[in-house]
Amino acid sequence: MITQRFDALRAAGRRALVCYATAGHPDRARSIALLQGLADAGADVLEVGVPFSDPVADGPIIQRSSQLALAGGMTLDGALSLIADAKLSIPVVLFSYLNPLMSAGADVLQRARDAGAHGVLVTDLPVGSDAERETWFGTGPLDFVRLVAPTTPASRMAEIARHGKGFVYLISRLGVTGVRDSMPDSLPATVAQLRAVCSLPICVGFGVSTPAHARTVGAVADGVVVGSAIVQAAERSVDDAVDLVRSLRLALDEGPAR
Repeated sequence: MITQRFDALRAAGRRALVCYATAGHPDRARSIALLQGLADAGADVLEVGVPFSDPVADGPIIQRSSQLALAGGMTLDGALSLIADAKLSIPVVLFSYLNPLMSAGADVLQRARDAGAHGVLVTDLPVGSDAERETWFGTGPLDFVRLVAPTTPASRMAEIARHGKGFVYLISRLGVTGVRDSMPDSLPATVAQLRAVCSLPICVGFGVSTPAHARTVGAVADGVVVGSAIVQAAERSVDDAVDLVRSLRLALDEGPAR
């Protein structure tokens, strides 16, 4: 379903809007309303984050959302139940650290697929770090979305692309997730370097926070990933987060500023 979504977007000359939300944040009921609202507002793919007690790659906004979700009783199985109850019509990527998935049993990927997930992204499983686990994810029922850092050499970019499915998530800058004032000047060159060795759609995240950022990224990539800005808005209200996504969708469809 992820591939079909990107194929349809490419045929229409549009860029993908990939939206992240932490499962169970601000609470379960509003989390379901948020996912449904983001889909209705124009998201093409939803990343549903499994809250984790030690989210080392996440900045303070998503860390706080994870802590609040965990305090409210959210678990990986709770996240799968939430996805199922949301009854979403667009692709869903389960976004997790390795530990919760490995602790959930050998059938967790199939359970996730049965719940309505179409892909999985594991933040702390680099290509080549654990062949057995990578094979488990790569041959499972979910598209295995891989991460590429901006400092990754071209040869390794190619290796990552060969082991991925659905799309490649290009991290725009080093560090943790969070809201930023601008996008890196080096981004077009990084996207071009990755595109030269990768046939999968390229989506850029980390720091994409505003409609202007979305237009900038959409000019060079196949899609944008927005996380912290949505989570921050959702803490105020679901409506605020949905309004933000509407503005991001409009900016992507308008294209780069002229």
